[in-house]
Amino acid sequence: MAWNEPGGGDKDPWGGRGDQGPPDLDEAFKKLQQQLAGIFGGGGGGSGGGGGGGFNSSVVGLVLVVVAIAYIGFGVYQVDQQERGVVFRFGKVQEDVVLPGLHWNPPIIDNVEIVNVTRLNSHSHKALMLTEDENIVDVSLTVQWRVNNPVDYIVRVRQPQVSLDHATESALRHVVGSSGMDQVITDGRAAVAAEVQERLQTYLDSYGTGIWISKVNIDESAPPNQVRDAFNDVQKAKEDEQRTINDANAYAESVIPEARGEAQRAIEQANAYRDQVIARAEGEADRFTKLLAEYKLAERVTRDRLYIDAMESILSRTSKIMVDVKGGNNLMYLPLDRLGQSGATLKPGANETVDSIADAILRELNDRVSGNRARDNR
Repeated sequence: MAWNEPGGGDKDPWGGRGDQGPPDLDEAFKKLQQQLAGIFGGGGGGSGGGGGGGFNSSVVGLVLVVVAIAYIGFGVYQVDQQERGVVFRFGKVQEDVVLPGLHWNPPIIDNVEIVNVTRLNSHSHKALMLTEDENIVDVSLTVQWRVNNPVDYIVRVRQPQVSLDHATESALRHVVGSSGMDQVITDGRAAVAAEVQERLQTYLDSYGTGIWISKVNIDESAPPNQVRDAFNDVQKAKEDEQRTINDANAYAESVIPEARGEAQRAIEQANAYRDQVIARAEGEADRFTKLLAEYKLAERVTRDRLYIDAMESILSRTSKIMVDVKGGNNLMYLPLDRLGQSGATLKPGANETVDSIADAILRELNDRVSGNRARDNR
């Protein structure tokens, strides 16, 4: 029998209690409304019409709370130690930079851009350059940079890295164009890199890019491939020239000190000879002064003595012997110097020639003595 047939006792097919009907959905919503109203401080449920308005306000309040929580949650952000934050409020940049830590900014109102200010970035550049002496060189360099001012880096320049590339090109061409080829590709590369770094930093500061240049390294600087072989030959010739110059300098360094020593020795010998001559002249002058005093005391004796000393000094240095033959005016001399030379140059077996010469001299002496005696006897 059906549950609603007469005599059925109006039994609830869902196992209801007594005369209770099926659950009322409106009642369930009213209870939920009352609970929410109790949570948010609303009043109790009223009539049916009032109950509908309370339900709508409660839902709106709940939605607002959820939106508020989400809004606050989306505004929380963190800045790492190596980063800085730039705040835009309604599109206008704020001068104060956000430091590392946990921060909150109202979403939609503020927009925060994070910039890494400690990472060292690298930018490579390569180009053909014309040097001051009208030679073409192929230069490639690497620029190491980092962000120094995050506000300028984001706001002042639209594309900072493009500006960096253009400034690098300009600075490199200016420096290479005012330098010679040898300076760019040989030992002057470090100086060229330092000058490029200084000029590049000046350009970037004037542009307001907020970029700081840490280092500029010239990776390679060489002539173009078309003329590299000829350039290598020129470099070898220059190296040979430098090596020859070094050898000449080394030889000069070894000869010049010796020549200076010889010159100094000659100067010392000249000084010694000068001192000797001066001392001898002074001695002679002093002797002459003393001799003059003696001469004034005994003129004849002193004069004869001077004559005898002079003749003794002269004749002691000669190899000729004078022979005064008695009773005559003939003066004979013996050429002992020639005899000595002849004897020194005589060969073995020439003793007979020497003996014959000696005999001839003795005979000549005897003849002259005999002649003198005969004249004396008359």
